[in-house]
Amino acid sequence: MYDGKKILITGGTGSLGQALTKRLLNYDVDAIRIYSRNENEQVKMQSKFSDERLRFLIGDIRDMHRLERALEDIDIVYHAAALKHVPIVEYNPFEAVQTNILGSQNVIDASLKENVETCICIGTDKAVSPLNTYGATKLLMEKLFVSANSSIDKQKYQTKFVAVRYGNVLGSSGSVAPKFINLAKSNKKITITDSKMTRFSLTMDEALNFILESVYLSKGSEVFIPKLRAYSIMDLKQAIVDLIKDPGEKITQIRPGEKLHETLINFDETQFTWEFDNKFIIFNSFKKESEIIKKYPGIKKAKLSNSYSSENVNKIPVSELKEILKKTIL
Repeated sequence: MYDGKKILITGGTGSLGQALTKRLLNYDVDAIRIYSRNENEQVKMQSKFSDERLRFLIGDIRDMHRLERALEDIDIVYHAAALKHVPIVEYNPFEAVQTNILGSQNVIDASLKENVETCICIGTDKAVSPLNTYGATKLLMEKLFVSANSSIDKQKYQTKFVAVRYGNVLGSSGSVAPKFINLAKSNKKITITDSKMTRFSLTMDEALNFILESVYLSKGSEVFIPKLRAYSIMDLKQAIVDLIKDPGEKITQIRPGEKLHETLINFDETQFTWEFDNKFIIFNSFKKESEIIKKYPGIKKAKLSNSYSSENVNKIPVSELKEILKKTIL
């Protein structure tokens, strides 16, 4: 599906953007445009990649005119740009509104104007029953994307809008694993915010497979959610201690807006959730069941008696966590 395609990644200099770029360059794509406002990160990224299909564009998703220029002749958009550091967003809430909500609407409008084939936004578990401003803005981003197909003239516009939702990627800049590893290597006490904390387990390769499969499967107006296992924060700490050294630990406290457990589907969403292969799918509320079944042969209603949370799924044992860490980070 990527042969001869032109692709744009907003926020393309981030951990996901760079990993996605590396994966997409393995296909016969025509061009990949990296769109971000951080010129320093673009310089660093250019030094890592040497491929004539790559283009680097300075720009902000708040700037509609620049965004439209960047999207000219683009076939697929991966929307990953966001203000995402929870404490910073709590202190600067309207800045997050302008980027994560208004900027996302700009991506939708520009994609329609430039007749993009598929536009996919990268969501987060924090959008589920949001506790913080970041989660609330990402929830609205998701709602904008899922409803976009219902509010356009389908005879005039062919763009498919779709969302994916998952938690922190193990080893990414937002993951606790690199922090724990650096502390252990520096012989500094590992800081634990709460010993009861759990997180879903998702490696970068798994995240990329999930995103690319979702784009392939999408018909428009879906939220795709992966089926995952989880780990406890204490088991992760033990795995790192076993692999490196034990500098001791220090219990601090949960940061503002932080949750004990990641939730990817809340209880109220379970009645609208479907199961398809290794994924859950939540459809736009305007979708009829007969239409869903017709478009996804073999799909079935998900049997979730409670929320889909890292607290209530199978946990990865320490021995397996160590192998995952060795393959992905160490």
